[in-house]
Amino acid sequence: MYILLALIAACALGIAVHYVVGGRELRGVALAPAVATATAALLYTVLQWAGVGEDSPWLWLASILGSVVVSAAVAVGVTALRRRSDAETKAALGI
Repeated sequence: MYILLALIAACALGIAVHYVVGGRELRGVALAPAVATATAALLYTVLQWAGVGEDSPWLWLASILGSVVVSAAVAVGVTALRRRSDAETKAALGI
C-alpha cells in the first residue's frame, strides 16, 4: 500500500517537472508525470525486492527523487530532440 504514496508523490513532482523544464509546448503534457510515475514504481519495486524496508529513508529518496531526476532528463532530452527535428524539417521545407 505504501507504494501508492510514492507513486502519487512522483506523479505530482512529475507535473512540476513539466512546468519547470522549458519548452513544454514541444512535448506532451503527460510525458514527465508518466515517466516519473513509472520510474518510481520500478525503483520502489526493485528496492523492495532487494530487501530495503518501507521504513528506510533510502527507499523513499531513491524512488521519489530518482524519478524526478529521470523525468527531468527525459523532458530535456525530448525537448532538445524535438527542437532539432523541427529545425531540420523547416530547413528541408525551405521555411
